[in-house]
Amino acid sequence: MAQKKGLLQRLDEGVVIGDGGFVFALEKRGYVKAGPWTPEAVIEYPEAVKSLHREFLRAGSDVMQAFTFYASDDKLANRGNMSSQKYTCAGINQAACRLARAVADEGSNGGALVAGGLSETPSYLSGAGKEAVQAEFKTQVDAFIESKVDFLIAEYFEYVEEIEWAIEVCKRSSLPVVSTMCIGPEGDLHEVSAGDCAVRMAKAGADVVGVNCHFDPFMSLKTVRLMKEALDAAGLKPHLIIQPLAFHTPDAKKQGFIDLPEFPFALEPRVCTRWDMHKYARAAYELGVRYIGGCCGFEAHHIRAIAEELKEERGRLPEASEKHIPWGGGLTMHTKPWVRARAGRDYWESMVPATGRPYSPSMSVPDQWGVVRGSEELKQNSSATSEQEIAQLKITAQQKCSHKRA
Repeated sequence: MAQKKGLLQRLDEGVVIGDGGFVFALEKRGYVKAGPWTPEAVIEYPEAVKSLHREFLRAGSDVMQAFTFYASDDKLANRGNMSSQKYTCAGINQAACRLARAVADEGSNGGALVAGGLSETPSYLSGAGKEAVQAEFKTQVDAFIESKVDFLIAEYFEYVEEIEWAIEVCKRSSLPVVSTMCIGPEGDLHEVSAGDCAVRMAKAGADVVGVNCHFDPFMSLKTVRLMKEALDAAGLKPHLIIQPLAFHTPDAKKQGFIDLPEFPFALEPRVCTRWDMHKYARAAYELGVRYIGGCCGFEAHHIRAIAEELKEERGRLPEASEKHIPWGGGLTMHTKPWVRARAGRDYWESMVPATGRPYSPSMSVPDQWGVVRGSEELKQNSSATSEQEIAQLKITAQQKCSHKRA
């Protein structure tokens, strides 16, 4: 049997399609708690996690990213989350890697790759120094190395300083390192530009740089374009990655979708269509991005749309296209003639869908609390949030809302 190609070889040769969003998908299915967003499900509901991996694999994903988002020990113990009393960071990460590997090995075309991911930490947001923050990262990376993942992803970082620290820990291994920040065109929360963030990630040693989460595909493309321009100007040539939200966020400000009043339970009216994903995949490819995937809100049909758009470049369609003729071709078999008339790319590519909500505004006003690292409200606290604290937060929210209206 031929040796499986690694990430960097695959990127040198063509396109790598990532998977979609796990925390949002599993929260909707009843396996993840909104708020902490931590991945205890890999131990409590392993079949649910494996099932989602399989959906993405069948839809065309080349990577099974282990469900290790926010699985550091400090996050498991934050704000009254009791998970740290039952599970350890190492235990969750190892379980997640086993599930991802089991599904990855089911794939055709040499098998999917397995990635271990680490994210920003409450320790950093609380003002902890480099040594303490890197100790959190090391625990995860050690678990990934023991689990023999194919590469590492440092993802979902709002501050370039912290992701530099994460990359440094990842580079102590011999594995390829991918780094993505959850920033938009305005840059990180310490006023570092998107371009400078990319340059610093590359200089820290990342083999692949880009963005994930917080912004929609088209906002994220703007950010990656700025990153590419800065990398080119600096003479740096890492591979590029983009894994955005599947929610439209043209009204999001610097903090992204978490600052929108609909976050996290009323975002469905913003969901991108599969046709949006065709446009996104083509634009990303033409920009020079070769690792193309998704984050929160991305379901299997979104990934399938990416795989279908890039079928010529990849030389194949995904298994999930067996029951799906691209651009609605199957509608030629529909009973109703006006639906049969919709069987074609020209119809769906020009479609501007309605929301069905007569009194819905087209945009929201982000909260923009201005809370960043160093703020008292962001400091880690293992105690559960009290009713008094919630009451005070509601008062603060009302005051800021009144200020927005004024």
